[in-house]
This record gives sequence, structure tokens and C-alpha cells, in this order.
Amino acid sequence: MDLSAEVEEEESAQEIHIPPDINWEMLDKTKFFFLGAALLSGVSATLYPVVLVKTRQQVARSQISGIRTAFSTVKHEGIRALYRGFGTSLMGTIPARALYMTALEVTKSNAGSTTVNLGIAEPTAGAIAGLTAAMAAQLVWTPIDVVSQRLMVQGSDSSCGGSHCRYQNGIDAFRKIVHRDGPKGLYRGFGISILTYAPSNAVWWASYSVAQRLVWGGVGCYLSKKDDKARQWQAGLQL
Repeated sequence: MDLSAEVEEEESAQEIHIPPDINWEMLDKTKFFFLGAALLSGVSATLYPVVLVKTRQQVARSQISGIRTAFSTVKHEGIRALYRGFGTSLMGTIPARALYMTALEVTKSNAGSTTVNLGIAEPTAGAIAGLTAAMAAQLVWTPIDVVSQRLMVQGSDSSCGGSHCRYQNGIDAFRKIVHRDGPKGLYRGFGISILTYAPSNAVWWASYSVAQRLVWGGVGCYLSKKDDKARQWQAGLQL
């Protein structure tokens, strides 16, 4: 039996297998949402002081550095001021993120099969899913963002001193905003948020799909060549 011919036959039959996409039906929903919420809470807690300092810088009357803003906040308002509005932000971020991931996975699963049937490039499904998920999440996130940012700047030199903009907590801020501006007051900047996050998420998830294929294709080629060399070496020993 010609061992070299057998090796060549195995090489021609070998294919590079790319891991299949995990559809919404395949996900363990309990782990998906629980672990996602836990990880998101940890990331939010770590980055929240930076977000607060950035927000205060954006509305400050004078231009000072972020470090000076942080030290000034701690000096005059205490360390807890760096987490002002964090509870409200976290309470809104978790459901907004859950809505985002649900819309993303459901849309990607449905759009994926549709694009295949229509003969459209696969990254299109990722772009549609990212666009839909960003728009869905903003329905929850925009009101939370409005309330938490009001709490963030409270106490800074740019905050007003009237009773209508002094808030005890997130619930009090929510009540006063609705009383003063109506429900539309909770959705200030909603259109701009959609224009900001929807296109960027569409590009992100379309690029992610392409990058995933390229990475796994490269890994598959490497492993394939490695296996080929091992088989050739074994065939040489047998000869």
C-alpha cells in the first residue's frame, strides 16, 4: 500500500472547521443573564468614578484637568461623591444590558437565516442585530442616563442651587424631572443617543463577525498544517 498516496488523500479530504455561531435557542438563559449582570456590575463599579469626573468636566464652567476635578470632588464632598448616582445607574444598566443582549441574539439568529436565504453577506446579520439592540437598549438607558447624570453633577460648581434641581436620590430626581418637564424630560438626547450608538454598534458587530471568521480560519489553517506535518512524519517512520 502506498502510504504517501494515503497521506495525500487524507490531506485533500481534510477541512477547516469553524465553530458554529451560538443561537438564542442554544443559550442557557439563566447563566447568560446572571453572569452577564454580575460582570457588568463589576465593570460599572470600577469605571463609574471616571464617568462621573468626565461628566463634571463636560458641564464645568472652568476648564480643569480630570485629576484636579477628582481631588476637588473628594476634598469638598467626600469619597462617596465619586459614586453619586451609581445605584440608579446600576439599576438601569442591568435591565438595559439584558434588553440589549436579548435583542442582539434574537435578531442575529433570525437575521442570520434570512440573509443566508437571500444570499446576502453574513456580516449584514451582525449589523442589523447591533442596530436593533442599540435602539432597544436606549429605551431604558436614556431615562436612567438622564437621572444619573443629574445626580453626578449635583454638588459641583456648575449645578444650580434651586430646590427643583436638588435631589435626594434617584427616585426623587425621577419624580422632580417628570413633574417639571413631563415624561419627555426623561428622554432628552434620545435621538442623539440613537444616532451615536446605533451606527457604531452596527459596525462593531459586523466587524466582529468578519474578524471571528478570519481568526478561526487562521487558527484552523495553523492546526491543519500542524496535523499534516505530524502525519507526514509518522508516515516517514513507517516507511
